[in-house]
Amino acid sequence: MKGILRLAYKLLVNDRAKFAALLVGITFAVFLMVQMTSMFAGVLSRASSTVLNIGAKVWIMDPAVNTVANSIGMPDYVLDYTRSINGVRFAVPLYSSGALVKLQNGTFQPVSVIGLDDTSLYGRPLLKQGRIEDIYAENGFIVVEDAEYGKLGRPGIGAEFELNDHRAVIVGVAGVASSGLFGIPTLYTTISRAQQYIPSTRYTTAYILVEPKSPADIPHIKSEIAHLGYVALTREEFIYRISQYYKYRTGLGTNILLMTVISFIVGLSISGQTFYTFIIENLEKFGALKAIGTKGRELVWMILFQATFVALTGLGLGVGLCTALIFVARLRLPDYAAEVTASNLLMAFIMVLIIAGISSYIGVRRVLKIEPFDIFRG
Repeated sequence: MKGILRLAYKLLVNDRAKFAALLVGITFAVFLMVQMTSMFAGVLSRASSTVLNIGAKVWIMDPAVNTVANSIGMPDYVLDYTRSINGVRFAVPLYSSGALVKLQNGTFQPVSVIGLDDTSLYGRPLLKQGRIEDIYAENGFIVVEDAEYGKLGRPGIGAEFELNDHRAVIVGVAGVASSGLFGIPTLYTTISRAQQYIPSTRYTTAYILVEPKSPADIPHIKSEIAHLGYVALTREEFIYRISQYYKYRTGLGTNILLMTVISFIVGLSISGQTFYTFIIENLEKFGALKAIGTKGRELVWMILFQATFVALTGLGLGVGLCTALIFVARLRLPDYAAEVTASNLLMAFIMVLIIAGISSYIGVRRVLKIEPFDIFRG
């Protein structure tokens, strides 16, 4: 069998033009598939950036909330009731809203303002510069150093700006695990200051962050909150809810899926046609092998090996090309959202195996019909 596979390899790479055409077709298809799905994975990750960065185990919200950016205010009694539930270690409010700040150069920049509980500062980011206690200082804000940090002029500690005619001072620079999705810088402050500076609706509590005493208490907390007409979600459930919203209730998921399917069809058509042409041009060689006693099973193994070798080589080249492009793009565009994940690679691997399987099937059918008599007669 080793000799048969070695012969299949030499037969495959002997015609460099056909071999290159096969590789280019699959590489291009894999590149498009991984690129599209990586963009979608990056969008979903950044859509949940606030949930990931704050890190609360349980989030309480209005049932109509689909994304963390579109919060609906809740009355104060929800917080009081939550704190009285057995199994709740503590519960704190979270403020989340958009605002417009005026920079030192006179330009205006939209920002996202996160208001932390005044007492505990639960959900605070990890500071790179400054002290977290300074957030209590007059007009104190913490800026997040992420991909959007430059839009604020890369302010350091002591930098000033205006927020709704109020003076604001940067007292800390923080790092977070994930940047936001919509290209908007993020500021942290206390919830009381956020409510004072930003005009808001009647209810200002966007979310209630809960720390349960143990994971076993979470179902009971969910049940109690449901009696109030609100919903309690774990961090993972909230991230899943946001992902489902972008996948199925916006055009983003449909467009990415369509582009991925088109990439698959392109790769299948190019590789299938090229591989079939390769088989046709080497029919004489396969017929000669059959004439000297090579079994049909061995010919099938040869074709499967050739298709699989080309598919996996194209997979590696396509993933490498996509990874290199994302790396270069992030160097030039810090807010570029694409990221390669294990699920993206698994999906590309499965699609490449399907391409290899269909291409092999086309070749196997043609080779098994060969009669050595017809080859030598020609």
